[in-house]
Amino acid sequence: MGKVSIALRGWRFDETEVFDEEGHVRPLEEVTEETRQRLIRLRVVAGEPCDACYLLNEAKADCDVARIVYGEPLSEVLLCPDHEADFLYWYREAGGSDHTGEEHFADVFHEWFAAGNRAPDGYGGLLHVDTEPDRIPAPEMGEDVPELEAAIADLDDEALDDLGMDYSELT
Repeated sequence: MGKVSIALRGWRFDETEVFDEEGHVRPLEEVTEETRQRLIRLRVVAGEPCDACYLLNEAKADCDVARIVYGEPLSEVLLCPDHEADFLYWYREAGGSDHTGEEHFADVFHEWFAAGNRAPDGYGGLLHVDTEPDRIPAPEMGEDVPELEAAIADLDDEALDDLGMDYSELT
């Protein structure tokens, strides 16, 4: 069973839990609650700006699109490759790991970054290796995944609120 990232690097999913034999996203009721929450949250955050760029520029148009996600749904940190090393430094060396799983995880990173803190020059990020990238199904996480859109539409208002879903994205 392989692990795959979908839409953004960072959150890893069991390939066979998320995709069926034909490479389609499984119905949400067939995946675990944790996977369901992450898939729905990815639908919301995919295409959003990097949090660090936004803190620096305060205008989405001046930001790089996030390619990486860390943390838990609703307390995730979205990053572009240029700011991943800053996050990793904060997490590994500046106490960020003390906040793992906490509701304010993203807020603590944002405060640290906004205060001018950065990774030292040359601080290494993660080495990412794509193995057999053509073998892994890679659907877009937008409106082109009818199975996911239909499953989200079936959720009640309270479940959507819990996941930070914007109802306008469903129409």
